[in-house]
Amino acid sequence: MSDETLVVGLVSISDRASGGVYQDQGIPALEEWLRSALTTPLRFETRLIPDERPQIESTLVDLVDNVHCHLVLTTGGTGPARRDVTPEATLAIATKEMPGFGEQMRQVSLAFVPTAILSRQVAVIRETAGHAALVINLPGQPKAIKETLEGLKDADGKQIVGGVFAAVPYCIDLIGGPYAETNDAVCKAFRPKSAIRKKDNA
Repeated sequence: MSDETLVVGLVSISDRASGGVYQDQGIPALEEWLRSALTTPLRFETRLIPDERPQIESTLVDLVDNVHCHLVLTTGGTGPARRDVTPEATLAIATKEMPGFGEQMRQVSLAFVPTAILSRQVAVIRETAGHAALVINLPGQPKAIKETLEGLKDADGKQIVGGVFAAVPYCIDLIGGPYAETNDAVCKAFRPKSAIRKKDNA
């Protein structure tokens, strides 16, 4: 793999899906959206696990420390129910908390449902010797995943509320990851002018 390959960990957290009661929809939804949004070479590492805090923590640590993912996205387990422990597990493995992501995710979701205030999604940085990754908790439903990442657009395609993914590529830059580029029609990454790389003229 090239040094410019973005390694993305996708973790679906669900007792029933991991137990085979129904088919997981979170990971396929994430893969589909990321392939449409990113023009950078990608490699996915996927995990389907139950709502067990020790297993969530060990999975996140493994994806960052051993697999060397640059970005880890979780789906599921972020509500107020007793079994929803994804935020606690995510904070437990964190070096830094990134509260702006959770704030913006709830802001986007509130445009659709008032129950968005029940979401406890968090985002963090985990740093180890020579490597760091951004870890973001996302909703469990495919529709909500897309809305949260992409944001809201009007009928003409103009952005009304920004999705959280617009800030992800620059965050990955700042923690030493590969330079990720996006398909602007899906999600336009924001970087300060000084951080934008000029494309080679072919």
